[in-house]
Amino acid sequence: MKSRKRAKNPKNGSEQRNGEEQKELTYHESTDFCASVIAAGLAVGLASIGPGVGQGTAAGQAVEGIARQPEAEGKIRALALLFANPFV
Repeated sequence: MKSRKRAKNPKNGSEQRNGEEQKELTYHESTDFCASVIAAGLAVGLASIGPGVGQGTAAGQAVEGIARQPEAEGKIRALALLFANPFV
């Protein structure tokens, strides 16, 4: 692999790579970027808890309904698959 030289601009300290000028991040900019990445990860993780709890509750109620009325298993299973399906 051919390495390309990086030329530093003496005026503003930015680097030039592949013909594009890239500015070095300051401490505050890099901290803000890291904080936003961590916040996005936490948001996605916490947002996935709600649907998981909801689907678990629906499946649990379906199993309870089948236990109470075994003759209604077909209808209960169809409704549980229809409304608690993560792929719909």
